Amino acid sequence: MTAQPTGRSLVTKRALRDLVRSAVLSVYGVSGFAGGRAAGRLLGKIGLAHPGLKLRLGDTLDLELNLTVAYGLPVAEVARQVEAAVRYTLRHALDREPDTISIRIGRLRHEHGLAPVAPAQPQPDEPGTNELAASGTDVA
Repeated sequence: MTAQPTGRSLVTKRALRDLVRSAVLSVYGVSGFAGGRAAGRLLGKIGLAHPGLKLRLGDTLDLELNLTVAYGLPVAEVARQVEAAVRYTLRHALDREPDTISIRIGRLRHEHGLAPVAPAQPQPDEPGTNELAASGTDVA
């Protein structure tokens, strides 16, 4: 016979917030959390506030995320990856999924090395595709 578990676990809001924060920041393309005013960001630096992350815990577990995403990446795909990462982390750590996750992209941030790709322009001294087609020669 196997014994049935009889104990309980208690997870603090701070631990839950830390789990969500690490899951969000592990997603490629997320630069950080956005939102909050200057005072809120300052308090966030010293750990007294959590701008960009709202957590409501009661009968339901609701999350509101306000994120900064790297410029040039597909925002919808980054948001889907964030949602999947948060659900996976909470399901495996707590055996519970959030009821709602609201994701808002507050800012786009240009990251070094992720420059937007400019369309290729033919050089003035090089023939364009129309000129080659009009010349009557076979070009492979």
